Amino acid sequence: MTSKNKTIVATLLILAFLIAAVPLFALKGAEFGGSDDAGSQMISEIQGTEYEPWFTPVMETFIDGELPGEVESLLFCIQTGIGVGVLAFFMGRFVERKKWQEKGRS
Repeated sequence: MTSKNKTIVATLLILAFLIAAVPLFALKGAEFGGSDDAGSQMISEIQGTEYEPWFTPVMETFIDGELPGEVESLLFCIQTGIGVGVLAFFMGRFVERKKWQEKGRS
């Protein structure tokens, strides 16, 4: 790797860290709520009545209550891992296909 590439990679890593860290320090004491909470609050403001969901989530009906935050995080991480695995598989296939095509031309 050339020194120019190393500089670009280092700069991008620092930029990614700053994008993640600055909001945490700039907005001390702020609540970082989810989109579900923000959406239901906005609907309540527009309609003037309390928001009532149309249905309960499937997992909550199975366990007869609300999922703990740790379980929600676990399910989200599993979903993310599966998505990353699928993307990495197809990206690897494309790279290998390109290598085999270039090898066949030689």
